[in-house]
Amino acid sequence: AFEAALSELTPYTHTHGDYPAGLPSLRQALADRYTARGVPTMPEQIMVTTGAMGAASALCHHLAPRGERIAVEHPSYANILQLLRESGARLVPVAMAAEHRGWDLAAWHQTLRAAAPRLAYVIPDFHNPTGALADEEQRRDLVAAARAAGTLLIADETMADLALDPDTAADMPRPVAAFDPAGSAVITLGSASKAIWAGIRIGWVRAAPDIVRRLVAARAYADLGSPVLEQLALTHLLTTDAWAAAVADRRDIARTNRDALVTALRATLPDWEFTVPTGGLTLWTRTGGLSGSRIAEAGERLGVRVPSGPRFGIDGAFEGYVRLPFTVSGPLATEAVNRLAAAARVVAGTPQNASAPGSLVA
Repeated sequence: AFEAALSELTPYTHTHGDYPAGLPSLRQALADRYTARGVPTMPEQIMVTTGAMGAASALCHHLAPRGERIAVEHPSYANILQLLRESGARLVPVAMAAEHRGWDLAAWHQTLRAAAPRLAYVIPDFHNPTGALADEEQRRDLVAAARAAGTLLIADETMADLALDPDTAADMPRPVAAFDPAGSAVITLGSASKAIWAGIRIGWVRAAPDIVRRLVAARAYADLGSPVLEQLALTHLLTTDAWAAAVADRRDIARTNRDALVTALRATLPDWEFTVPTGGLTLWTRTGGLSGSRIAEAGERLGVRVPSGPRFGIDGAFEGYVRLPFTVSGPLATEAVNRLAAAARVVAGTPQNASAPGSLVA
């Protein structure tokens, strides 16, 4: 894809190279992709950003003034929670359903009525960190509730391509925006970083044209635009069979890593509890009554790095959890879990024979 992008770069070097909304060819390719997924979209509804975090930052700063309420799933993606805190948002947590297996629609209805948040941020597809997948009825219900409350619903679809089980991949729910035909209640975030490679720092916003125009105008005070070469590479992926091939490779790797991690956990830490997700990149794990923060701290010393549960919550919630990403497989997965088990024994007060050098990411 990058080789193809280089072959197309020369004409762009004779221009200013400044495309605040994104390259027209990429905006068209992204709009066509949404249309093919059942959500008719014009290029004017797309703004290309520097990753999904760039998209979230733009929305937060320009649609939710400091002190505004923003409803979030609880738990939710740690980086987004920190971004919202630093922007001065008042976070309104909405608990997930029992065992963190999806949305609690009754809780969402109550929160939207009582708090009337300006924005709500949700991850419907293989939720980070729990891996939950919202079904179509839940999506329809939440969109209707947000519209009735006057809340803009931000749907983070960065994991949407990462269905790891064939049955799930064959029967994925429609995008959240499909239940908002007027385009007034749902804003969608997307990214190539999760689906393809974290080194492609290209994301996008799909929203009503007036919102996109506001975001583009405000971009002059932020990062001005995204790199042209990376946009050309992503355009090549999206307009050829290369996207499907790259996503298939990514799924295969993530599936192998997930299965290796699950096998190692069940063999080595049988008292840790989790639901095996059908997609995504993370395993949300209850640590057998031990402190997730202390396990993360001890694990760092023993050469395995994992984020603790409270990073994904508000006011210290989820102390009894860690999030385990699907990043290693085979002997590395076994060794990483062995080091996690060693960290758990340290926290539980069991002496260790020796500490392991180096650093693995589980």
